[in-house]
Amino acid sequence: MKIKNIILSNLILLGLTTSQYALAQTRIKKNMDTDWKFHLGSANDPTKDFNYGIANLFAKTGKITKSAVDENFNDSDWTKIQLPHDWAVSLPITFNNNEDILAHGYRPVGGLYPENSIGWYRKSFDVNTADSGKQFSLQFDGIFRDSKVWVNGIYLGGDFSGYLGQNYRIADFLHFNKPNEIVVRVDATQFEGWFYEGAGINRHVWLEETNNLAINLDKYFTYNKTENNLSKINVEISIKNLNTTAQTGQIITELKSRDGKILTSTSNDFKVEDNNGTIVKQELSIQDAHLWDIDNPYLYRLHSYIFVNGTTIDETTTKIGIRNIEITPDKGLLLNGKSVKVKGTNDHQEHAGVGSALPDALQYYRVTLLKQMGSNALRTSHAAVAPELLEACDSLGMLVLDEQRLLNSGLEYNQQFKRLIERDRNHPSVFLWSIGNEENAIQTNSTGKRIAQTLIADQKKWDPTRTSTYAADLANVFDGVNQIIPVRGFNYRVDAVIPYHNDHPSQPTIGTEMGSTVMTRGEYKMDTAHAYVLDQDSIHPWWASTAEHWWKTVADKQWMTGGFIWTGFDYRGEPTPFEWPNVNSHFGVMDLCGFPKNIYYYYKSWWSDEPVLHIGQKWNYTGQEGKPVNVWVYSNASVVELYLNNKSLGKKSMPKNGHLEWNVPYKPGTLKAVATINGKKIEDKIVTSGPTEDLSFTLSKKILNADGQDVIAINIEAKDKNGNVVLDAKDPLKFALEGDGTLVGFGNGNPSDHAPEVGINNQGSRNLFNGYAQVIIKSGKTKENLKLKITLNNKTFVQEIEQK
Repeated sequence: MKIKNIILSNLILLGLTTSQYALAQTRIKKNMDTDWKFHLGSANDPTKDFNYGIANLFAKTGKITKSAVDENFNDSDWTKIQLPHDWAVSLPITFNNNEDILAHGYRPVGGLYPENSIGWYRKSFDVNTADSGKQFSLQFDGIFRDSKVWVNGIYLGGDFSGYLGQNYRIADFLHFNKPNEIVVRVDATQFEGWFYEGAGINRHVWLEETNNLAINLDKYFTYNKTENNLSKINVEISIKNLNTTAQTGQIITELKSRDGKILTSTSNDFKVEDNNGTIVKQELSIQDAHLWDIDNPYLYRLHSYIFVNGTTIDETTTKIGIRNIEITPDKGLLLNGKSVKVKGTNDHQEHAGVGSALPDALQYYRVTLLKQMGSNALRTSHAAVAPELLEACDSLGMLVLDEQRLLNSGLEYNQQFKRLIERDRNHPSVFLWSIGNEENAIQTNSTGKRIAQTLIADQKKWDPTRTSTYAADLANVFDGVNQIIPVRGFNYRVDAVIPYHNDHPSQPTIGTEMGSTVMTRGEYKMDTAHAYVLDQDSIHPWWASTAEHWWKTVADKQWMTGGFIWTGFDYRGEPTPFEWPNVNSHFGVMDLCGFPKNIYYYYKSWWSDEPVLHIGQKWNYTGQEGKPVNVWVYSNASVVELYLNNKSLGKKSMPKNGHLEWNVPYKPGTLKAVATINGKKIEDKIVTSGPTEDLSFTLSKKILNADGQDVIAINIEAKDKNGNVVLDAKDPLKFALEGDGTLVGFGNGNPSDHAPEVGINNQGSRNLFNGYAQVIIKSGKTKENLKLKITLNNKTFVQEIEQK
């Protein structure tokens, strides 16, 4: 694009900006998630692994035959799939008396299952001949794990870990007169974590096209600070030049409001030598900015443009939040100068029906559920998360504790830490880095201390605007990592928090893992046959505590930054306190679908400002008339009165950060709690219900975007003929989807359910579990309504889903 008769350097002087001109498209980022082919390989039989290990794939560049890497390989019988993709979630749950298989949810993947642990992916794509002088890169946001990538039979590289992803330059290898072929081999034989991790290309893939002179987005860094209502925004822009001659030009950066209004801009000249790079530093200022915080997560847009001789060469847009972050030993976290108690959750990245391949909409859905509980922070336990989760946290107002995979300063993990920081440091939600978690072998000795010193120094080099912590499962112990970590992290050992603070008052503290009550949603007796525990805040492992104990301990301690509970959601694997037939954890305040357990309402009572009144029981105990039932009530009201069939069972005063209990002789009917909050009467009730005869539906969103990527969660609730919720319903349901969409999967929150959770040919089945089930549906590309048909006891219900 030419700017007629105007020298670009005069734009700022004339009060003009780049937005007053029709900018050319200079950077194209294309989603590559569709039209992949997939096939399992084999970890122990090369003949079943497309000759991998027999064919010499690395002897000569591009000379590959007799292998799936060959660009001419016939993959017509491979399965068509879309990304993100987790093949492990489709595998049948299989018993194996092995601790690591147990910890991963009894999915038959890993070294003991070589036939299920290698996955091959192929995809064809075209590139316009007119673009042959451009630069191209393939960005994989995450592949679990140990991946190797080829384009047109030429090896690009690999990625040992499964969490950070990798970027590959591919311009040298492209065809412009025929289709190109991407081949990816994924080896999930080796676990990384001690929890379900999935297997496959479980995050997005992108093809990016730029000019030879371009902004290096991996090194683009912006940070800000506000003093006396004046906000200064610093931008460090890395420019790379892959031309054979030196390039000169200008870099213009504009700050825009959320609605697109230009607020301020700045310009710098630059020169970059051939096949080299340079960094341009800029500063912008704004008065009385909208500060980003958890209640008003206002995001500005930072636009940077490269111009050469009046022509747009490259441009990029970054959403930024203007805010101040400080962590102090006496006031904890200060966000924009105000003390904020961290009310956080730990979460692994998985969900019912989709495994570790979470669609973007589910990331936003899950963060929204946590926000509704009153949570304001999330810890990325224990590795890099999908970029879309951080975008959701930025947009919805959720602080993030961003965690490195391992406490390890060796080349592999040191580079992972660098990539993690450079990838995530522009997100306003990220307030603290974690250099590792529970490294029992080294955390109290000189080895751990030296590793921590290196990582802390590197963190400050790559991001001097934040500090770091380490998640230590240690009590009042100072030796090793804790001696030098800027913020002391506690995994449990809550009774040691105060003694530690008394001994080390100048070191800030935070609960990196707290609580860990184990609960099964809707269960009110121990059931060892099914591996169910009580849905009450009463049972926990030896190292942990109840929710009430840890929160009462730290809630009123201003110096305590707060903490992250273990966990927000259930997850596959780690089936404490049981093993088989239990296949997922009980730790979540919500189950694997996001249905709340009773403890959800404990946290909501004391973490949110909303009026809360919740009876944590069911009222279906036929044959147990007259026997006492332990009834827990959660509320932030000062007084609660309980009624059975309109007869008062008495009033009780709510202890601060506590709950109430009644022992009520069972009698069919209605149990009702009544309270007054802020002058308004509220009530909650549970009813003795009949059998399931009806279903009601709650949709996670109103409309599906017809883009082939959007998803919706449909929550199903069992009702009797009178409209009462059937809180112990376990009826079987059958699902069928009609229209241009995909029935992805389903779940019910039952930690011992072994039924398939992935749809086949848009059909599937799942039992209700204590009244609830969930279906996940992905959009198509046709703007037509979808119909989900659910069959219950020979009666069919239809839920229409609007798709635009």
